[in-house]
Amino acid sequence: MQRKIHPLNEKKNGSELLLDTLKSLGVNTVFGYPGGTVLPLYDALYSHSIQHILTRHEQGAVHAAEGFAKATGKAGVVIATSGPGAANTITGIADALSDSVPMLVITGQVNQFSIGKDGFQEADIIGITTPITKHNYQIGDARDIPRVVKEAYFLASTGRKGPVVIDLPKDVATEEVEEFFEVKIDTPTYESTKVGTPEEFSKILQAISQAKRPLVLAGGGVNYADATEELKLFVEKYQLPVVTTLLGLGAISHEHPLFLGMAGMHGSYAANMAITECDFLLNIGSRFDDRVASNPREFAKNAVVAHVDIDEVEIGKIIETDIPIVSDAKKALISLLALEQVEFEHGEWLEITATNKAIVPFEYDREQTREIKPQRVVELVEHLTDDDTIIVTDVGQHQMWVAQFYPFTRRQQLITSGGLGTMGFGIPAAIGAKIAHPDKKVILFVGDGGFQMTNQELAILNYYKVPITVILLNNRSLGMVRQWQECFYGNRKSESTFSKEEQPDFQKLAEAYRLNTYLIKKNECLESELKVALAKEVPTFIEVITSSTEHVLPMVPAGKANHEMLGIKGKE
Repeated sequence: MQRKIHPLNEKKNGSELLLDTLKSLGVNTVFGYPGGTVLPLYDALYSHSIQHILTRHEQGAVHAAEGFAKATGKAGVVIATSGPGAANTITGIADALSDSVPMLVITGQVNQFSIGKDGFQEADIIGITTPITKHNYQIGDARDIPRVVKEAYFLASTGRKGPVVIDLPKDVATEEVEEFFEVKIDTPTYESTKVGTPEEFSKILQAISQAKRPLVLAGGGVNYADATEELKLFVEKYQLPVVTTLLGLGAISHEHPLFLGMAGMHGSYAANMAITECDFLLNIGSRFDDRVASNPREFAKNAVVAHVDIDEVEIGKIIETDIPIVSDAKKALISLLALEQVEFEHGEWLEITATNKAIVPFEYDREQTREIKPQRVVELVEHLTDDDTIIVTDVGQHQMWVAQFYPFTRRQQLITSGGLGTMGFGIPAAIGAKIAHPDKKVILFVGDGGFQMTNQELAILNYYKVPITVILLNNRSLGMVRQWQECFYGNRKSESTFSKEEQPDFQKLAEAYRLNTYLIKKNECLESELKVALAKEVPTFIEVITSSTEHVLPMVPAGKANHEMLGIKGKE
């Protein structure tokens, strides 16, 4: 088939075409790191209006793009050179796929005649990334660049969003052309817009009318689809208790009386008991991952299950589904709200779930004053900041304490690594979120383990004027690893704790990056010193020396049912 050709007003090389196409798509910021095969692209960037953020590692570039994307809903864009540069993006790409984050990763490649010949800094990035991307491209003709970039952006940003890789050989990046091929998105087997039928949605309402113990599980898909208002209207209309996944936090306000908390391994007693006891479960935008459904055979085993998900592959993959609906969450909720209201009666169930929420909240020893409890740090940060603050976490115990004790009220308020659980995500993701929203306060919670994986990105803060606040909860250990070893490995703490001599001086490290630094050691000084540190809108590092023995509780051990929680202490 002959392709239509469109002339350019002036001769351009492939690099210039690529940047111009990104700009036409609304891309104003990219994250990256230069190298030999992308020098033509960086030469074009030198005089282009797109802002480039030079991270200090390619993994940092991808996580920063993730933070940008999670904070805006728009695709983050990354540039990396061939070989080691491209390979360094792998962790971030896998993280983005797991959490359905829209992203374009543009990798340099050796000249086409050298591909497959083990040239200097050559790696088969197409082969490497095929399992962890929605799609990938290797461009062989500069005239194809506008089409490929627009198609890649479309794929990354629609349907179940995710990362797309564009591999750009150096000779294509330097090729000068006077024309380009027709820009026509051609994805015949791809459906970007999905919505169920009225008959399917009627089955959900019928199940609600018959249920005595209905429950809604809201996942990240509700937040990604900007369906939080529709979710609120729907659950209020039918008085349905709601639990969320980690990535679903903020889908309904923490303050809402129907919200029972986060479900799963470190979820609330009320949420996990509701899953165990419900007779109808409506899952919207969650994939029933093993952190929520650790024992699929026992998960909501007495319930009729309806699953609304934009990705057909996820339906029935983990939990047998009675009412499967492939649909965008927002469109599904709008359709449900449009149907004639059905009768329902589950007042007794609402009383049970509300009682469970009241008698067994998330708790810790508030009377102990000898050492700082990390949970109290999270609570105080919420108390000392406004509702518009964006909270970012790295991965580990601190992440779960934030999920438990920070009262999220809106979507895009929490930015964290969910499915892949990537340590090192936090610092660059917070940078990306702040660049996306320079008018909002961005606070990062990070542990002393994850902090040491990507702290080189702190170099960005002053140079690009990115005033995030980093709160390092220093418990001298890989906290979650230590907790598992203490609980399930006979207290054998193998390579999970640090002596004072093993850790760097984090204060001096932060000072080396010219951050405002604070060290908080005493419980009685915690609130007053946090107040001073949080009041400043400058790059800030707050190290809090916390308990080194604290566990995240409650906890559903791996393979156990949701009601088999450890660490439950009821209140009269």
